[in-house]
Amino acid sequence: MGTRGGGLYVGRRAAAVGAALLLALLVALLALAALYGRCRQEAAPPPSPRAPGPAAPPPPAPAAGSVRRLPRHLLPLHYDLELWPRVRPGQAGPFAFTGQVNITVRCLQDTDAVVLHSAGLRSRGAAAVRGPLSEPGAAVEVAGLRQDEAGEVAVLELRGRLRAGRRYVLQLGFQGRLEEDLDGLFLTRYTDRGQSSMLIASQMEPTYARRVYPCFDEPAMKATFNIRIIHDPSYVALSNMPAIDVSEVKDENGSLWTVTTFNTSLKMSTYLTAFVICDFDYVTRTERGNEIRIWARKEAVKNGYVDYAVNITGPIFSFLEDILNVSYPLPKTDLVALPDFGAGGMENWGLMIFQEASLMNLPSDEFTSRKAMIALIVSHELGHQWFGNLVTMNWWNDLWLNEGLASYFEYLGATFVEPKLSLDKIFYAHVVQPVLREDSEIARSLSESEDKIKGSFSLMSLFDNITYSKGASITWMLSGFLTEKLFIRALTSYLKEFSFSNANQDDLWTHIQMVVDAQDEVQLPAPVKQIMDSWTCQNGFPVLTLNLTSGTIRQEQFFNKNNRKSTDSYNNTWIIPISWMRNGSSQPLTWLDKSSKMFPEMQVSESDYDWILLNVNLSGYYRVNYDQLNLKRLAHLLENDPKVRSYLFSQAYDFGYVPIETALELTKYLAREDELFIWNVVLLNLIPENLESTLKNHEVYPLLKKYLLKRMLPIYHYYAGFIRQNADALEDDYFAQVYLEKLLATACWLGLQDCLDLSSELYAKWRDNPEYKIPFLIRRTVCCYGVAAGSDKEWNFAWEMYNHTNSVEEDEDILLYAMSCGLQKGTNPTLPIEQLPEHAR
Repeated sequence: MGTRGGGLYVGRRAAAVGAALLLALLVALLALAALYGRCRQEAAPPPSPRAPGPAAPPPPAPAAGSVRRLPRHLLPLHYDLELWPRVRPGQAGPFAFTGQVNITVRCLQDTDAVVLHSAGLRSRGAAAVRGPLSEPGAAVEVAGLRQDEAGEVAVLELRGRLRAGRRYVLQLGFQGRLEEDLDGLFLTRYTDRGQSSMLIASQMEPTYARRVYPCFDEPAMKATFNIRIIHDPSYVALSNMPAIDVSEVKDENGSLWTVTTFNTSLKMSTYLTAFVICDFDYVTRTERGNEIRIWARKEAVKNGYVDYAVNITGPIFSFLEDILNVSYPLPKTDLVALPDFGAGGMENWGLMIFQEASLMNLPSDEFTSRKAMIALIVSHELGHQWFGNLVTMNWWNDLWLNEGLASYFEYLGATFVEPKLSLDKIFYAHVVQPVLREDSEIARSLSESEDKIKGSFSLMSLFDNITYSKGASITWMLSGFLTEKLFIRALTSYLKEFSFSNANQDDLWTHIQMVVDAQDEVQLPAPVKQIMDSWTCQNGFPVLTLNLTSGTIRQEQFFNKNNRKSTDSYNNTWIIPISWMRNGSSQPLTWLDKSSKMFPEMQVSESDYDWILLNVNLSGYYRVNYDQLNLKRLAHLLENDPKVRSYLFSQAYDFGYVPIETALELTKYLAREDELFIWNVVLLNLIPENLESTLKNHEVYPLLKKYLLKRMLPIYHYYAGFIRQNADALEDDYFAQVYLEKLLATACWLGLQDCLDLSSELYAKWRDNPEYKIPFLIRRTVCCYGVAAGSDKEWNFAWEMYNHTNSVEEDEDILLYAMSCGLQKGTNPTLPIEQLPEHAR
């Protein structure tokens, strides 16, 4: 549909191009605001890291169900826990485990029943209740044990009553199945040095501890643990604390087993208990008395695959200790790399568990992107040692206090050990920008009400980008307007008060308010709680619209065609910190605390060189929309001084807010844009992956090809030169490693002949010499177009290499993709059907 404005008439096809360009390039113009403030103080470092699929990937999802809260009659104090997985090397399944748990509890309210969590476990022997412990030999008779599988609880019905203020010991034997499902206590198989092996490990978060042993499986019911694991002598057993004794025991058949006993744990939540039984090797370092060991397959340890991870773990620990001014309280830290694990990493206190790919890289691989991914994931889980383990949220509705804060410190820690990475760019690219897109489509707030999560609600749905990335983005904004010094001072106060305990977000706001009240440098327009609740307790985020003529800023909830404005007690109003600049000069922070407000200092003159940018450094969690006057001046600025975009960053726009013709004006400068970071923002929004198949047969395709290729040629030829002559020269260029693939793929998709020729050349070089390695950073695209533009020989070679015994999983995925390129008609829009090889027709 065409639009009209300013005497310019836009036809349907141009409008289609413009709509896409608008989403893209306003996404890249305001490749305008961010780094100005910080880039003025430091040269832009080389590119930065890719978000781990998790730096924070969520654990595997269980079936959704109701979340039953336990009665508050009893408070657990201590667990004596024995686990005995009945597994021998080479043994065929099915597998089982047995155990015994003795739980010391304090009775808070008289009761004649004990209710605790238990799921999928069967009773083994008679349950008993000893006590009150002040009376030697005393006991309370158990009338019966009832399992409520739907509620995941076990109920001990008593013939007497437990009395408030007294302590008791609950004694329960149990047994369960040892499955290969990566939840609770599980078994997994792998190959090491050509031999088939198996190991046992655990994943307890959020509510899987109850599948391993009967317990009070709520985050606020913290206790200490004495853990004993009985296992085959050929395995080593690990848990949260150091082993203090290794002995032997015979089973009922007279067979010997090893008993590993661990020191008493610190006070912690059940979801942090952890167990690994394996035949792994390890590498070790000691940092400030903390023994750090990384365990992995023997072959991987021997080949140095975990050396990088062990070398950065200690320095990140020290960085976090120093910045937070709170010591790590454990004497040892084990990190275990599992060949198969449902999450990128899990922060269990003293025994962190990772997916193998999250910790390993080849010693010969100097590429920054791989190391950056490892640094991010390790830093995230180390951040949890303070945010989650030392201080834990009261209940899952405030999960962001764990995951959001750990995600924030993940980037600080990673850029500390990899200083070539740009903190601002990486944080915006991998945290803020993606979650802004997602948050406009998801109808939930960062902090949910506790009542909602008590009801029919899958806890696993909370382990999403809202919790991780919005939580980190809100934290980034908070640190920005408080200043990092005050923010860290408040976090230190918060951590020290709630160590070995639990907190909710109001507790965090209270400690921030205390720090703010104790100084006079930073003045806030409202109490911290009022400001921050407006961001955590309502859905979505605001878009600000600035009118330069009047100097008025208006806020409303950002929405797109997939969502509608929500209505809640905040009336879609946020208390918004606004960092801004005028004509390149930073201005004092200001605040928008109502739906609309006039700022006389933002009224501009008639000069084309009088312009304003909001949200400098992109520290604010919102989008900005400018009036026509400011947009035209910014477009003029880009056209005449493209280097200014180094100081201005990507503001994510949606094309409901800006006229198409204005967006087209903003794209003209792109031929002079030489930052891959900004080009990636443009291309991701202009040609998202799911749009390629839609666009390639549409009338907009030739227009897009003509318009975009003209602007892509300079940066394409710059990097094509490196690829042809010395791709290794890009090994320290993070953005080249993670974003060059998208640039090359787009150039080939748009039919740039040199790109197609380059792909064919490199693929042919590999086919002629299988020892040759196509540069990994572009291997996927080269293989795709090398096969698509080739004959049956190219496709057959991909098939042959796919079946090669030495091919690794990552290469297999690339080859499968390449073969699919050759099998899809029209994969390459520049090749007519009649010119496609026979296998692709």
